[in-house]
Amino acid sequence: MTTQEPHNITILGAGVIGLSTALVLAETYPSATVTVVAKHLPGDRSIEYASPWAGANWCSMANDNGPLEKLDEVTFKRFGQLVDGQNVWGCKVVQKGEGNEAGIGRMGMWSFFDSPIEETGILSDGTNKIWYDQLVGGLKDISKENLPKDVEFGKDWPSTFRINTAVYLTWLQSQALSKGIKLVRRHYTSLTSLLTDLPSTSLLINCTGLGSLHLSDIKDTNVYPTRGQTLLVAEPKTPINRMYEWTRQYLRSPARIDPVTNYVFPRPLGGGVILGGSRDDNNWSDEWDEELGQKILEKCCELCPELGRPEDVQVISRNIGLRPSRKGGPRIETETGKWKVPVVHCYGHSGAGYQSSWGTAERVLELVQKTQTSGLAKL
Repeated sequence: MTTQEPHNITILGAGVIGLSTALVLAETYPSATVTVVAKHLPGDRSIEYASPWAGANWCSMANDNGPLEKLDEVTFKRFGQLVDGQNVWGCKVVQKGEGNEAGIGRMGMWSFFDSPIEETGILSDGTNKIWYDQLVGGLKDISKENLPKDVEFGKDWPSTFRINTAVYLTWLQSQALSKGIKLVRRHYTSLTSLLTDLPSTSLLINCTGLGSLHLSDIKDTNVYPTRGQTLLVAEPKTPINRMYEWTRQYLRSPARIDPVTNYVFPRPLGGGVILGGSRDDNNWSDEWDEELGQKILEKCCELCPELGRPEDVQVISRNIGLRPSRKGGPRIETETGKWKVPVVHCYGHSGAGYQSSWGTAERVLELVQKTQTSGLAKL
């Protein structure tokens, strides 16, 4: 048994999970050398790199009444601290307000559902309640006159978070560089080959998302893509004062009749407005589906009148991303014995990467600390 701290930490993957984890570990182990190795870094726009394509906002999909909800709760509180200019793991944003240099801002939201609440999946196991009710300031029912056609009920969120992903990823990267974290752009087909190239590594964190399906010594066949399409559009002349989201029940059906789920997320700091979106499991295509794109545009204009008519919306970009989904949920666990050093796996967050990122990073830290004494830990 040993309590020796890791001296050379290598993190494979530079998405929102990998970079957040690097910051937490670098702050906890200031004397350690922390290296982030990745094929793609902030600024890249590859379908292989999921983080730039996220919406993104904080809207928890966790309902386990357990660790997944905790990951999201921790992250919600950390976002709030950043917006308010507080120190988060050595990272501080001085400017306050609806948008700051990290690209995070507070905003309310209206969520709509087309089925009874018991069938939506938003109620937690064992409690039959929406666990984040008070966290977001107390959810309220939306009056019937404000509900779109075919909507069963709606919830008004007083306050949650929206994220300009381009700004936030760059901010995470700049924070990493300011802490002396090394960034290495390199592609590996296995963890073994990485450890051969970087023999000084004493601890490896695997944050490869969908890449864990293709790593030759991982080949996690529980990992699969959930393809999404979004439109980035110009901010309309009429200000949008809240986010909108319409969750459709058939998305939870095995039939998957229609892959569209609609949301309107105004981004802070001149980031435009993201219109979404879709969820299409096991689809790797990088080809834009124009019919789906038009359907997204039309439905978002119905959802958010401030956008105006579909033909008047100025489209900036058409985006396709692959969420790193995983059967059974994310894999956050330590594996020892297979390699010469402990490996902490942290991947498979699907569309919850941003909203669970700080909680996930802190969970990885807990596992790292346990590896120093117990050898194996799991989510």
